[in-house]
Amino acid sequence: MEGFGGRRITVSPRPCSGRRILAKKGHCHGGGVDGFVNSVKKLQRREICSKRDRGFSMSDAQERFRNIRLQEEYDTHDPKDPSAAVLPFLGKRSMIVEIVATQDIVFALAQSGVCAAFSRETNQIICFLNVNPVEVIRSLFYNKNNNSLITVSVYASDRYSSLTCRSIGIEYIRRGQPDAAFALFESESLKWPGFVEFDNVNAKVLTYSAQDSVYKVFDLKNYTMLYSISDKNVQEIKISPGIMLLIFSKASSHVPLKILSIEDGTVLKSFNHLLYRNKKVDFIEQFNEKLLVKQENENLQILDVRTFELTEVSRSEFMTPSAFIFLYENQLFLTFRNRSVAVWNFRGELVTSFEDHLLWHPDCNTNNIYITNDQDLIISYCKADSDDSLSEGSVGSINVSNILSGKCLAKITASNSFPVEEECSCADNCSGSGCNSRKRKHVSKISSTVAEALEDITALYYDEERNEIYTGNGHGLVHVWSN
Repeated sequence: MEGFGGRRITVSPRPCSGRRILAKKGHCHGGGVDGFVNSVKKLQRREICSKRDRGFSMSDAQERFRNIRLQEEYDTHDPKDPSAAVLPFLGKRSMIVEIVATQDIVFALAQSGVCAAFSRETNQIICFLNVNPVEVIRSLFYNKNNNSLITVSVYASDRYSSLTCRSIGIEYIRRGQPDAAFALFESESLKWPGFVEFDNVNAKVLTYSAQDSVYKVFDLKNYTMLYSISDKNVQEIKISPGIMLLIFSKASSHVPLKILSIEDGTVLKSFNHLLYRNKKVDFIEQFNEKLLVKQENENLQILDVRTFELTEVSRSEFMTPSAFIFLYENQLFLTFRNRSVAVWNFRGELVTSFEDHLLWHPDCNTNNIYITNDQDLIISYCKADSDDSLSEGSVGSINVSNILSGKCLAKITASNSFPVEEECSCADNCSGSGCNSRKRKHVSKISSTVAEALEDITALYYDEERNEIYTGNGHGLVHVWSN
C-alpha cells in the first residue's frame, strides 16, 4: 500500500507469512516516533499461509482459551546482568516491539534494538542476540525451512541506514551461543530505500538494492540466489503464492503490470490497468488471480486477471483501510480501519464484522494482532469493556474472536484473569511452596498485577504449539498467559 514513504515496514511475526524490512534514511537512533519502526503501521499487506487441517470448532477454541492466567514474567532490562556492561542499550528500559516464539524459546525485541531469548523450560534468560555493543536489531524472522532465526540489524556507523542480516540455528541459541550466527546477503547493498523481504509461503527472499535498482530472489532454504530483476521502472513488487506482481511507473491513464512465476522469474502475463487521471492510487494488491485497485475517492476495483472480469465496490461501502491480511485458504481478506476489523470476499461483499474486537491502537499496530495458522482465529490487544471495574482507561484486554462468525470466543481482562498460585511441579510428595526438591522448577517472579500486565501492551504473540499468549509492554516486560 502506498502512502507511508520511507518509514514503511511490512512485517509479520508469523512463522508462515511474508515479512519485509525496509532500510531507512539516516537518522539518529532512539527517541521519538521515528525510532518506533517495528510497531507502527507495519502491515499494509500480510499473507497468512494455511495448514493442511482446518481449524478447531468454536467450542474447541473456547476450551483452548478457558481459564487462561498470568503465569510468568520476563524482564529484558536487568542492570545486574553481565551483558549490561557490554550492551549500552541495556542501560535504560525500552518497550517491547516484537515477540517471536518457537520450540520453548521466547524472543523479545525492544525498541532500543536489544533482543533477549528466554527459556520457557527454566523461565530464565538464555542470552542476548546482539553480537556486539553497537548492533541495533530491528526485526526478527523465524525460518522454519532450516530451523533458524534471522535477525535484521542496523548500525550507527552509517546512521542506521543499511540493513545487515544474520542467521543463527535455534540450537545454538539454546546453548547460549549467539556468536555462532553467519551473515546473509553480504553482496547486496541494502541501503535506504532498499529492503529485504522474507516469504515462508514460497520459501523465498526478495531483496532490493536501490543504488542499482536491482531486485533479487533467493531460496529461503539455503540462501542461493535464483534470479534478478533489473528495471528502473519497477515501482513495487507484491508476492502471492507462486507468483509476483510487478507494478511499473504509472502513465497518465494506466499502470503497466506484469505477473511473474516466483520460481524462475518467467513472465506469465503482461497488461495495463486503466486508471482515473489525476487521482492518487491508494493501493494495488495481488491475491492469487485477483487484483485489487483503489484510487482516492473512487470505488474499489477487483479484477480477475485470467478473465479480466471487473467487479466494483462502492467507495461508500469500502473505504481505504490502513492494512490488509489475506487469508489464502478461506479466499477472504481482512481490513483494518479506525480500530475496526472486517472480513471481505473477492466479490466485494462484507462477510464478517466483529461483535467485540475494537483494537487498542488506531494505527493498526499489527504486533498486537495474531492470526492463527488455520485462519480461524484473530487474537488482538483491544479496548476493554467500559463495565470492567478493574480496567481503567489505560488497561486493555486480549480478545480471541472467530474470523468467519465475528463472535468473541474468549477474553483476558483484569477482572477475569488472576495470577496462578505458586505450585510445585517436582512430582514428589511435597508441601508445595515449601518443597526443597532439586527437581523443583524456577519459582515465578511476577511483579506486575494482571491490570498492570494488560496496560500499555506493545507486542503480542500466540504460541500455537504450547497454547500460550506472550505480551510485551512499554516497560520492557514480557508476560506469559497460559492455562
